[in-house]
Amino acid sequence: MTRYEFAAGLNACLDRVNELIVAATADLVRKEDFATLQRLQQEFSGELATIHGRVDTLEARTTTLERQQFSTTTKLQGEVIMAVISPIQGDNAVTGEEVEKNPTLGYRVRLNLNTSFTGRDLLTTRLQANNVTALGGTQFDPTSPTGVVGTGILGTNQGRVEFDGDSRNQVSLSLLRYRFPIGDNTNIYLAGTGNGFVDLDASAQLNPYFDGGAVSLFGLRNPIYNYSGGAGIGVRHQFGSAVELNLGYLTSTANNPADKTGLTNGQYGALAQVILNLSSTSRIGFTYINAYTPFDTLTPGNEFNLTATGSNLSNSNFGVPVSVNAYGISGTFQLSPNLALGGWVGYANHRYIGRGEGDVWNWAATIAFPDLFKKGNLGGLLVGQEPKLTSTSGNIGQRDRDSSLHIEAFYRHRINDNIAVTPGVIWITNPNFDTNNQDAIVGVVRTVFFF
Repeated sequence: MTRYEFAAGLNACLDRVNELIVAATADLVRKEDFATLQRLQQEFSGELATIHGRVDTLEARTTTLERQQFSTTTKLQGEVIMAVISPIQGDNAVTGEEVEKNPTLGYRVRLNLNTSFTGRDLLTTRLQANNVTALGGTQFDPTSPTGVVGTGILGTNQGRVEFDGDSRNQVSLSLLRYRFPIGDNTNIYLAGTGNGFVDLDASAQLNPYFDGGAVSLFGLRNPIYNYSGGAGIGVRHQFGSAVELNLGYLTSTANNPADKTGLTNGQYGALAQVILNLSSTSRIGFTYINAYTPFDTLTPGNEFNLTATGSNLSNSNFGVPVSVNAYGISGTFQLSPNLALGGWVGYANHRYIGRGEGDVWNWAATIAFPDLFKKGNLGGLLVGQEPKLTSTSGNIGQRDRDSSLHIEAFYRHRINDNIAVTPGVIWITNPNFDTNNQDAIVGVVRTVFFF
């Protein structure tokens, strides 16, 4: 070793001797040892002085860095999904015709530019492109008695995969959000575009294993969170570690100055939510959402999906503006490191202005198996009912009369820190809540690349 390396070891030895003396255990150090140490200390006095000088310099530099440690930083975070999707069996929920069993390969690319100005705030700018054609959907049709018709090969929003959407391979700004703290317990969210209530941190923590693991849109979270999105503001306040309050307001017409649009006079959703943290891994949330969609914003051919999932009737506006009051209970309960139970119940009252009212219910029960067979893997099972129009009043005269279940299973296998493969199956009994329709089964193999 070099003389400096030996001096560093000698310095550590001297420090240990001092510790023994302070601890009144000096009898462990013999007189001969002191003599040896004194001789070595004299011989290496120059090197020891140099080492102490270097330490003093490092301490001064460290203090400066701590004082000036942060500068504006932008990091690129990417996610690429490539997935094979194929109907295995089923009928079109509207026409009754048997679906084509053609496998498809689609993708979604997200590039997040995460910028921080203080170290505690975060500006997220997301660029996105995708080409995944939805298996089902709902479009407004003024000639239809319900105001909607089923589209896609399944003819209903039931069974949609969580990453569907088609930008025709065009890159666009899909999310703009700025989060910054006020004090130690409050975060403010400024939503520029493309935000849902999940982007205001209002839902993912209540269903952490399925929100990011499930292969269906319904399996991510309670569908009542889908009643609005776009631009607006959010607040997240923590009362210690036990209670959290979420507030949010989002509208899809914030940038439109026309009549019955704009930030406060068009389609909107307002959220109030209380979350109780039962432990570090178990929590339950109570949610209220008030939403409104004016009929004037709808034109033939545009998608009109009140809940984005569920039956065609639950998504229908029946040709008039719709006012919504929605209530939800969601939660996850960690029973062990490898087992978690969860689920939700959602109820929404749709007031079809001038025509009547309708009640829409949904529910789900989930079982998650974290680290199944290998650390980082995840297995999941879900059984639930997608949004169903259970009753109506006034001159609506229609409701979903039959029962239907959403059954889903998936297994996420992490190949490494950057690649995960998730095979999954979605099974919809009596699609569109119609016993005349054959059960729909959809297979999905989703591969996600992180960088």
